[in-house]
Amino acid sequence: MIQPRFLSGQLLLAMPGIGDERFERAVIAMCVHDDNGALGIMVNRRHERLSVRALMEQLGIDPGRTPREAMVLEGGPVEPSRGFVLHTPDYSGDGTIHVGAAWGLTASLGVLTDIAEGRGPARWLLALGYAGWGAGQLESELTRHGWASVEAGEARALLYDAPLESRWGRAFALLGIDVGRLAGAAGHA
Repeated sequence: MIQPRFLSGQLLLAMPGIGDERFERAVIAMCVHDDNGALGIMVNRRHERLSVRALMEQLGIDPGRTPREAMVLEGGPVEPSRGFVLHTPDYSGDGTIHVGAAWGLTASLGVLTDIAEGRGPARWLLALGYAGWGAGQLESELTRHGWASVEAGEARALLYDAPLESRWGRAFALLGIDVGRLAGAAGHA
């Protein structure tokens, strides 16, 4: 599988047997990837102890119109107390990074206030932490068995509509891959 040079705006998918339990079956929305490194938000693991409304209340924000069922995700192992909102590109706030037409990423408290007041993005996910790689680190990992990627296009619907536990398999299905047939190790010719 040929990987594009930079993966911003794509989903990064952990292959079976990746060798790092923090990323087993991970689906990561790549937000920044350039010569300086990469940053993405894991979008298929629920934070065990927090809801979005509870987090807003802890931060002194009235949750207002925030849906009761909105959950906090574990965005990755780096800075697990730092919050990020991954959202549709219709929203732009203080510090928003627009990832092409794929999605936006905002890490300011203002986006939470806007969500609570009904002025936020049409669709969004709130995550604590992120997945990060230094310069050249992800490129090196892509040369070994461990990661696959899928273009954002159809994958965007996965972010907001697919149940968390099905996102990994559904993302691979977009590549025409049945995850039940994937091996946990690379083969040799």
